[in-house]
Amino acid sequence: MGLFTRRSQDTLTTTAPTAVDPALAALTGDYAIDPAHSSIGFTVRHAMVTNVRGGFDSFEGSLHLDGSDPARSTASIDVTIGSVNTGIGDRDAHLLGSDFFDAELFPLMTFRSTRAAQLGGDAYRVTGELTIKDVTRPLSIDLEFTGSAKDVYGNERVGFEGSAEILRSDWGLTWNAALEAGGVMVSDKVKLGFDISAIKQA
Repeated sequence: MGLFTRRSQDTLTTTAPTAVDPALAALTGDYAIDPAHSSIGFTVRHAMVTNVRGGFDSFEGSLHLDGSDPARSTASIDVTIGSVNTGIGDRDAHLLGSDFFDAELFPLMTFRSTRAAQLGGDAYRVTGELTIKDVTRPLSIDLEFTGSAKDVYGNERVGFEGSAEILRSDWGLTWNAALEAGGVMVSDKVKLGFDISAIKQA
């Protein structure tokens, strides 16, 4: 994010902005994602005519934000696959089984950033590696910095909203069923959505 970057020397970085916003620079530090006020969701086309929406109820993650040089920021997220929730128990059970996530063998989905870039204004792009079912592939997430504030408990918070699109087949999630009229039951394209609130650590 104009706040995400890597501290390792082997990471590709982007050019830092020529002028540093003091308010942004003050946000530099380590943050823990607050799951109670964050969400990680997905949307996928069903039967070629409508969208099914779901998300994950259990996840944790951390951010290192560098407001002076956004390309030096990092992000790390671990998602518990067993917490998938689409509002329909039978559908969730199918997603957890071997046709999809095979959650008993692969209980976590992870994202580790490798670089970050400020696209302009409050817009950022974080690129990293998404691992599902022991398959690791690159993923870029477009993010908007939605602001910072001190909450009623004295916690310094930052917020981000983001989105990305993947082809689930790239991670081995290939189950499908043909429809009589043509097409398939579940789209290969999945839209991911992120709404993140993170608390600055001492």
